[in-house]
Amino acid sequence: MTVLPAILMATALISALPIGETLPPLRGEFLTGRQAQLPEAASGRVALLALGFTYNSRFPVEAWIGRFRKDFGSNPQVTFYEIPMIGGMGRLGKWFIDSGMRRGTPRSDQENVITVYGGTDSWKQRVGYQSLDAAYLVLLDKRGAVRWRHSGAFDENAYRDLNTQVTGLLREP
Repeated sequence: MTVLPAILMATALISALPIGETLPPLRGEFLTGRQAQLPEAASGRVALLALGFTYNSRFPVEAWIGRFRKDFGSNPQVTFYEIPMIGGMGRLGKWFIDSGMRRGTPRSDQENVITVYGGTDSWKQRVGYQSLDAAYLVLLDKRGAVRWRHSGAFDENAYRDLNTQVTGLLREP
């Protein structure tokens, strides 16, 4: 019985990503095989992180990133990362999963995909996970602070808000 309160207390310590706070370290691996850690990988640029926790979440993640790339892809002050969050037994299929993603991702985009194996429960808490196949979006400023959050399928109104946020951040010194 004494283990349960300790577990509940530990999970309560992981809080949502507050606006204005620096993103906690998120470690994974680029599809190129290099180690990746956010927010450091995006340092000095405005960055959109699109996390997905299920295979089907790739559809909303790709929709958000596709639109974002269309509007900001040529701007060197802006970047984005698709972040498949793979928990549970997924680690056992790492080679298979990563090689499949590499085949489906142009080489020029492989430094924009960071696979994260394990630690998904804490990130689900941080992004307010509720919907199985949603995209979980986090916008970072040039210093790695969280400036905007959203979850769900692509939505034009939410995208306009994201666009406004990015444009404002680009004006900051």
